[in-house]
Amino acid sequence: MKRSLFIVTILVFSFYALQAQISSPGADATDVTQYPVFPETDDIFIFCSNDSSAEVGALTATTALAGTKTWLWEKYDETSGTFNEEFQETTDASSSQITGLADGCYRISITQGTTTEIDRAWVFNNWMYAGGELAVSDCEHFVMNGELNSAVLTYYDLSNNAPLFVNKDVQVEWLEDGNRIASVINLTVYDPPAENTNYTLRVYDKFGCDAQATVAYETIVTKASFTASPMEGEAPLEVTFSNNSENGTPGYYEWYFYRDLNAIKADSDGTGNPVDSIDFVAYDDAPVYTYENSGTYMVRLVSKHLSDTLTCADTVYMDDYIVVDSSDIAIPNVFTPNGDGVNDEFVVQFQSMQSLEISIFNRWGRRVHYWKSGDVRGFEDTWTETVWDGRIGGRYASPGVYFYDVVGTGRDGEKRKKHGFVHLFREKD
Repeated sequence: MKRSLFIVTILVFSFYALQAQISSPGADATDVTQYPVFPETDDIFIFCSNDSSAEVGALTATTALAGTKTWLWEKYDETSGTFNEEFQETTDASSSQITGLADGCYRISITQGTTTEIDRAWVFNNWMYAGGELAVSDCEHFVMNGELNSAVLTYYDLSNNAPLFVNKDVQVEWLEDGNRIASVINLTVYDPPAENTNYTLRVYDKFGCDAQATVAYETIVTKASFTASPMEGEAPLEVTFSNNSENGTPGYYEWYFYRDLNAIKADSDGTGNPVDSIDFVAYDDAPVYTYENSGTYMVRLVSKHLSDTLTCADTVYMDDYIVVDSSDIAIPNVFTPNGDGVNDEFVVQFQSMQSLEISIFNRWGRRVHYWKSGDVRGFEDTWTETVWDGRIGGRYASPGVYFYDVVGTGRDGEKRKKHGFVHLFREKD
């Protein structure tokens, strides 16, 4: 009795020790079953696809048995709970392959004489689908609605035929230029781009299977942008405005030129009344404007885009102010009209002056020279004016101290006065 039990134990051990091996080199991913009742686990081979009707699964069985063998492939029928023959061949090869497999559990039985090896594996054609459309588009935002579908991977507990499901952990993401911008199926984008842009909806799972859909956004908005040059200098200051706006409609740009900031503050102090800060509005694609007066100025650009149904606008202010320098006069205290080509003239530097009168007096108070200009302009210290060549009535003036009297009006509207003296030397070095 004990001898018989020992023989049966050896036979059972030999049956399970000689095990065939099913693999699938072409699978995109693998998993294992989680049978709650059946005591063993089987491999699961995942094949990614974007076609719900695709049957691309493939399995390969191998054995160490030598000689001629019978390879019996069977497929599990979840309706009857039994395995039915799928394919059979007899060869002396060490492997056998079946392809074009539908979803299901496949079992291989390799028989040589009285020896049989058995293995099982599940195959799933894991198809994914993604779709999307532009649902709403206006000046403020647009909405893209996505759609997804995915194969349900159902396997069965082989002990009681109870259905079980492979956890795929399906995720979604929206991409712009390959960069992830959201992980929701329906996406609202605020502050739309001013250029046509393709967005990609990607549906994917933990096995690396995915599907993608492209939604083309055709822009109807504009982005206002401009630069100004120069941003500072003396009056009159000519400033060129370069319009760098995106997707604006030519002829529909509005430039708002503000009054001097200090003038606006002065008008508003203590009054409690609204102050009109706009000097004027220009309708130009890229204006050039000359600031005649000193001050601190702001400019605003409104760019518009006209489409069939909407007019969208965008506004931008300068990052900094245009500063037109206050008026000033710089007068030397010595010059040497001796013909040596160095400092031979009485040269005055001007900044943002509109008009100027300069009188030169000798030490007895007699005016010996007079100079006047009604359009003095310059840029910092790079612009000068020769006021006196050191001659009186065509002859060189005597060396000594002379006095000047300056009266003028600056580009800031302020009166400017200066008094002082200048030394006139004649000796040559």
